Amino acid sequence: MDFQWPLTPQPSVLTPFQPPAHSYGPGHRGVDLAAAPGAPVLAAAPGTVTFAGPVAGRNVVSIDHSGGLRTTYEPLTPTVSAGQRVQAGQTIGTLNSGHSGCSPLTCLHWGLREGENYLDPLSVLDLGHIRLLPLS
Repeated sequence: MDFQWPLTPQPSVLTPFQPPAHSYGPGHRGVDLAAAPGAPVLAAAPGTVTFAGPVAGRNVVSIDHSGGLRTTYEPLTPTVSAGQRVQAGQTIGTLNSGHSGCSPLTCLHWGLREGENYLDPLSVLDLGHIRLLPLS
């Protein structure tokens, strides 16, 4: 399955994925992507919205994709609802300010899980391949 950035143009990564040492340990379970308030947030791949609503005072959208993957997006004002099928690149909401790790900037926290395991969302993007060339 092809995944794409959930914002256009391609955003800067403000905070990278930092997996916890164990299930309940500290870490950053996603990436924070720079964007302006009100920016359209896009589904990174086709799937089914499993949740769209408030969690701990901010709105979250969760989308299940084939292969057991789930992406999450916050904080945003959802324009989709649970049970809705979405396509890659479809607007699922508009970005709100308020993600604590991004002050004073606004950012989208984008997460990826496979079952209960958190993964780096950037790992599903085609970011090109690194080739090392000889110095001479």
